[in-house]
Amino acid sequence: MSYFLIQDFGFYLQDYYVKDWIDNSMVFLEIKDLPRIYQEFIAMNLPAEYPTVRVSDIQKNDWVEVFFEHDPMGWQIGWVN
Repeated sequence: MSYFLIQDFGFYLQDYYVKDWIDNSMVFLEIKDLPRIYQEFIAMNLPAEYPTVRVSDIQKNDWVEVFFEHDPMGWQIGWVN
């Protein structure tokens, strides 16, 4: 299990896999400073330690800016501005 802390926000990642959960789950987190959080994710270089972790580029849409982080078990988390 790993714990990640960004200022006052933290979350856990653990090595537990249930395919049905992965295939049917997505979490979006609304944050105030998307570019700063994105840069913090990039600076952590998580894929170097966890090969299945991916961090997308920031996508700018008409209604939102978002980037996606795929954790070690494949869960997709959207970080929304």
